[in-house]
Amino acid sequence: MGANLNDIPLTTIDGTTTTLADYAPVTLIVNVASRCGLAPQYEKLEELQKLYGDRGFTVLGFPSNQFLQELSDTDKIKEYCSMTWGVTFPMFDKVKVNGKSAHPLYAELTKTPDAAGKAGRVKWNFEKFVVTPSGVHRFRPTVQPDDPEIVALIESSLPA
Repeated sequence: MGANLNDIPLTTIDGTTTTLADYAPVTLIVNVASRCGLAPQYEKLEELQKLYGDRGFTVLGFPSNQFLQELSDTDKIKEYCSMTWGVTFPMFDKVKVNGKSAHPLYAELTKTPDAAGKAGRVKWNFEKFVVTPSGVHRFRPTVQPDDPEIVALIESSLPA
């Protein structure tokens, strides 16, 4: 792991600067897109937030139009997430997740291999990275947020 993930500056959807340290110890970072067929995952992401939020867990949503399925305007993204899915977890400014202009957070996260041992590019919207005190764990877009492996990872990484 190169840069310390907790030191990388992040911009919230409201324009505030923050870092992952503000959300530690356990986060689920996900690149989201309002018009993606996987958007119903928002519901399960919000359920995880409600279930574990008071124990030191936070879902962090990073809108990305890299796959051409996100709304153009951050106000519209906020409204969609809130009105359609009741999202209460923190949302961030739109980012690129792949390529030379990828956000520094994603430049680091994509070095992490998935269960099949493959690192590199984010494949699609709703790719998930669970960041725990023991490291980064990567789950591909079609893995549901409430997958038993993700839930076990969150539970084993949080204080009782």
